[in-house]
Amino acid sequence: MPADYPIAKDNLSGQIRKTLWAVDERQAMEFLIVNELSILRWIHILAMVYWLGGEWGVFQTSYNVTNRELSLEERRRHMETAYRIDILARTGIVLLLPLGLHMGKLYGFVPMLDGAGIWWMWLFFAIWLAMTWTAFLKRETDIGVKVTMLEEKLRYPLILTLFIVSFFAFQGSGPIEAGEGSHWYPAKIALYAFALCIGLFLRLVMRRWTERFRILAQGPDAAQEAALEREIAQARFAAYIYWITISGVCFLGAVKPF
Repeated sequence: MPADYPIAKDNLSGQIRKTLWAVDERQAMEFLIVNELSILRWIHILAMVYWLGGEWGVFQTSYNVTNRELSLEERRRHMETAYRIDILARTGIVLLLPLGLHMGKLYGFVPMLDGAGIWWMWLFFAIWLAMTWTAFLKRETDIGVKVTMLEEKLRYPLILTLFIVSFFAFQGSGPIEAGEGSHWYPAKIALYAFALCIGLFLRLVMRRWTERFRILAQGPDAAQEAALEREIAQARFAAYIYWITISGVCFLGAVKPF
């Protein structure tokens, strides 16, 4: 047997592994390309479920956050639980828009995302999602509060843009191309923008939880307790509208009625 046989055998094995890896990689890419729309739709459904379910969890937890019969420490634990549930809802609502726009590109509704446009779109939302998670992880710090406020400010121009784009789409112009039988798409975008408006108010309430509990930690404060109860009562009313809006978004995406 030649002395260099083991080396040749190792080289051959390495080439075979590389070949198999290339084949598997190519097959995986083909699978993703062929099933791109279906995979996006699956993730979109998951994001919607976490959005709706997460908001319900926060809603139920808020009752204990304002319960004066519980100790402050116990109420803070319920607030912490609410935050941990809410981050899933926040993640879902952030992901829904890029997923919807990506699917809209595949449907032919958003031609501006062809080519590099889709990557810039995902980069923007990746930054937004990173801000959302930073605000969550640093929620008990001044940095967390600042990032939360910055993330809220980001939503104002985004909401305005979504409403404008939806309006022009119904007029037959703008970056969204929608005609007869596809007006459900800009309608869904407008409804999503309205949901973001409600979400802004709910985010404001939760941000104030942190601020008010910092004050309550220093001692009983009837004014802070009253403000906490008033704001959460308003948030609960807004939550009902929120769920109806989310259901409307689901309906438009599933039924595509007009």
